[in-house]
Amino acid sequence: MKKVQLITDGACVGNPGPGGWAAILRYGNHTREMFGFAPHTTNNRMELTAAIEGLRAIKEPCEVEVITDSEYLKNGITQWIHAWKRKKWLKSDKKPVLNSDLWRELDEEVTRHKTQWTWTRGHSLHEDNNRADELATAAAREQRASG
Repeated sequence: MKKVQLITDGACVGNPGPGGWAAILRYGNHTREMFGFAPHTTNNRMELTAAIEGLRAIKEPCEVEVITDSEYLKNGITQWIHAWKRKKWLKSDKKPVLNSDLWRELDEEVTRHKTQWTWTRGHSLHEDNNRADELATAAAREQRASG
């Protein structure tokens, strides 16, 4: 199984507001940068979208280390999602899980791969995380400027 690194980030100008997401894929000497935007969204939705789009871009099952600076994303997919699925996408207070549409998409993408989730501090010394932040922020700002 190929080993791939996926570095993700999401950004918003205002929360909610115009948002951007970015994913960087690394396999051997190959690097692919991807990014996109949404006109009215939240930072958490952009974090989820970055992971979904990055995983979706991997065309065959791989061992994927997903590196994120979002504890919401990491904890959601590694811990909280199990209870959400058992409780039919309701939280303990019986209210619907926020962003359940994206959590379901992410859950589906994750099943195709062997994933490991790594958290890194945002805006620190992780070069790829900083690059993903630049791309996501630029996508969000460009969307704001054109809107």
